Formats: sequence, structure tokens, C-alpha cells
Amino acid sequence: MTKVYTDLPILETKRLVLRKVTLNDVESMFLYCSNEEVSRYVLWDTHRILSDTKEFVKYILNQYENKKLAPWGIEYKENGEFIGTIDFVSWQPQHKSAEIGYVISQEYWGKGITTEAATEIVKFGFEKMDLVRIQAKCFAENIGSQRVMEKIGMSFEGIMRKGLFAKGKHHDVKLYSILKEEFT
Repeated sequence: MTKVYTDLPILETKRLVLRKVTLNDVESMFLYCSNEEVSRYVLWDTHRILSDTKEFVKYILNQYENKKLAPWGIEYKENGEFIGTIDFVSWQPQHKSAEIGYVISQEYWGKGITTEAATEIVKFGFEKMDLVRIQAKCFAENIGSQRVMEKIGMSFEGIMRKGLFAKGKHHDVKLYSILKEEFT
């Protein structure tokens, strides 16, 4: 893990720069983290004040410093805006398996941006982290996230009934995955 996370690399796609999150991103991150539609299907609560976001960014910076799992910030090349994050939310090196997660500003939904970022992260996982399996999960009713998983070539594995307790209740969770040999 420290080999990969010693210095989180900058990744680029046609429209995006995937890079470390910085304190300069706090206000942009707050814009989407304070949006109840965006936070509806994630594990964290809607950010109410700017300091909620600042504390989260400080946590991310600490993760970088300690060479632990931490997100890439998603920067939209066209306007230089910080619009979301994507990361490996868990990694089991001994099993060569990991799970990805992502969140993006609502104004960028439906434009293929999350799919573009997720494709790059999956590629990184297979090529640089020696993974053989990458999975992702979402609340069963999160159609947008399901579409991203399908577009990057993940296969639906099933529903984990009441598989996640978040925001005061149990949720059914859909599980998707892709294997290294399936990634093209």
C-alpha cells in the first residue's frame, strides 16, 4: 500500500485530471457535499457548514501523509473546476482485490464523467496495484451509480439484502465487479 500511496500519482483522461485533494478544494467540495441529492446515496451526512468539508479535507490530507487509502480529486479540464472524488475505498492486497467509490457534483451528472474517471481508476488498479478483482457497491435505488458500473464493464453479482446500515436504517446494496481479464 505504501508503494502506491507514497505519492498518489496524477492521472489524466480526455476531460479530467485525477489528482490529490488540497485545501484549495474545500469550497468546491462543499458545493456538492452540501447538496442533499448528491449526499443521498453516500455513507456520509450532508455537509451543513464549510467547516464540515474542511475537516473532511484535513482527514484526506492526513491519509496522504500516512500513505493510506485516500481519494483522487476529479478536476474538469475544460474549466479547471474541482467536481468530485474517486478512490479505492478498500483494498485487500493479499486477495488482490479492491473496491472503488465515487461522488460527483450534480451539475456533472449524466455526462459520462464518472464513467471516465472510474475507467481510469480501474485501469490503474489492474496495471499498478496488481489487482485481479475490483468491485463497487451502491444503494439498490441508485440507478446512476449502477449505470456507471455497467458502463465500465462491471457485472452485477447480486443484492446484499439489508447489507449496509447508514443514516439510521438498513439498505439493500447492489454489488458489481470486474476481473482483470474482463477489462479492455
